[in-house]
Amino acid sequence: MGAKIVVSAVSIILVVGVAIGVVVTVHKNGSSSGSDKLSPQMKAISSMCDPTSYKEVCMQTLSSATNNGTTDPKELIKASINLIANNVQSSLNATKSLLASVNDPNIKWSLENCHKLHETASERLQKAIAAVTDSDLTGLGDRAAQVQNWLNPVISNTVTCIDELDDSPAKEQIKSIASNINKITDNALAILGELPKVLAAFDIKLNLTSFQTSRRLLQEDASTEYPSWFPVSDRKLMARGKRGGHPTGPRAVGIAPNAVVAQDGSGQFRTLADALNAYPKGHKGRYVVYVKAGVYQEFYVLTKEKVNVFIYGDGARRTIITGDKSVIKSHLKTSQTPTFAVEANGFIARDIGFTNTAGPDGEQAVALRVNADMCAFFSVRIDGYQDSLYVQSGLQFYRNCVISGTVDFIFGDSSTIIQNSLIIIRKGRKGNQNTVTAPGNEEQHETTALVLHNCRIVPEQLLVPEKFVIKSYLGRPWKKYAKSIIMETEIGDFIQPAGYLSWNGDQTGYFGEYGNRGPGADTSRRVNWRGFKIMGKADAEQYTVQRYLNVKVPWVRFTGIKYIPGLFRP
Repeated sequence: MGAKIVVSAVSIILVVGVAIGVVVTVHKNGSSSGSDKLSPQMKAISSMCDPTSYKEVCMQTLSSATNNGTTDPKELIKASINLIANNVQSSLNATKSLLASVNDPNIKWSLENCHKLHETASERLQKAIAAVTDSDLTGLGDRAAQVQNWLNPVISNTVTCIDELDDSPAKEQIKSIASNINKITDNALAILGELPKVLAAFDIKLNLTSFQTSRRLLQEDASTEYPSWFPVSDRKLMARGKRGGHPTGPRAVGIAPNAVVAQDGSGQFRTLADALNAYPKGHKGRYVVYVKAGVYQEFYVLTKEKVNVFIYGDGARRTIITGDKSVIKSHLKTSQTPTFAVEANGFIARDIGFTNTAGPDGEQAVALRVNADMCAFFSVRIDGYQDSLYVQSGLQFYRNCVISGTVDFIFGDSSTIIQNSLIIIRKGRKGNQNTVTAPGNEEQHETTALVLHNCRIVPEQLLVPEKFVIKSYLGRPWKKYAKSIIMETEIGDFIQPAGYLSWNGDQTGYFGEYGNRGPGADTSRRVNWRGFKIMGKADAEQYTVQRYLNVKVPWVRFTGIKYIPGLFRP
């Protein structure tokens, strides 16, 4: 490794360290003499940092970032997000420098992955900065949840970068920057989450009802059932959901696809990859791909520039995209194993299947990975064993789907609701225990959660004879602040009474249940963890489509697909 690289990475850390040292002295001296000794700006920063978990870091970084003496809360919030962007840029610079000197192919891939993940994070941060810049404080209150949505993936992507970076000097250098990114992002999330209280310290009052329920994105044209911003092409596309029955193929969509995939040559393309690679540069509106019945052996990553793709097939058991890559058999990282990966916003899939056939001995083997915003899946099958569905980051909605697997087979750090779906636990490797969910919230103030609503959790037929021998659980905490909610769901008798399994002894996170049914829904013998909650109605309502997704992502409401906006049994 070149000396230049080491100096570059270390310099970043030293600069932060010097700033921290200077501000710590100011902060501690002020505190020891009473708050009246603090400057007006430091008092403002102290109020701003009050709800954060990393208060000292918050005080240090905000004071070093705002050397103009401002006490304007909007400017302080903007500065907190700019700080994240600057640190993400530092990571991008460091990975770029390291890539120039690395020859090991595994480390090289990991660094390229880090670079790609932080490029995506940087783009979302620019949206967050623009939203804060363009809003007054009342408008910022209305858009706080939207801004949080853009901040959450910064943490998720940073954690993924570190998790998949092989042990090396490169990892240690990136890890130092990553730790700072996560802390200052969590601080910004905390401030936005408590914005009315924060602003009250500045004698600014926000309408709490408006803050909790109103979003500018929900402004609709009263003359139509769709909002004014919803494209006419999408209205036609989504209107197919209002027809009777459940047709598949072109009859379900009602408009001509941009591309047709057929193995027999009856379409323009024989593979899904070729159809997606034909996505026109700068394409506007939906890019619609119809995949005729067949089993397609493919591996594909839908890259971020291919936005607003809609893929549909002839049914989830008739149109199947399949692969068999895995961590053990293919010697890959988890993020390299998906049969199909989505990194482009606005993706929709319907009547199609994604499967990974590596089997239980392949260990981590992803069928579908989604690291994008505003993605929806309707009547889709996702089949695998360990790590079948990787809901990596972003806002995601699954309806009338079938998801099967063994260990941690729905995992990630996104805001995801899976509704009216069949969750099938399969028979895995001998000696393994099954866990449905493994949420990956790394920091306390992330607003991400993995929600199962009005689903059914059942064993596959091969598991039935041994369903009381092979232990199955609802989930376990992949990361420290893991959050999953299971509500109004039918839980089979084979689920262990404890409900949840620790991760290497950790009993952390938040695992909530509300209004579940079936023999496995009895909570009297659930784990005695501080984070396990039998939720009340008011708490459960916060994780419904209407309150959790539709407020932030109104496109769910206008897909034309029937869904449950609130609780199934209000």
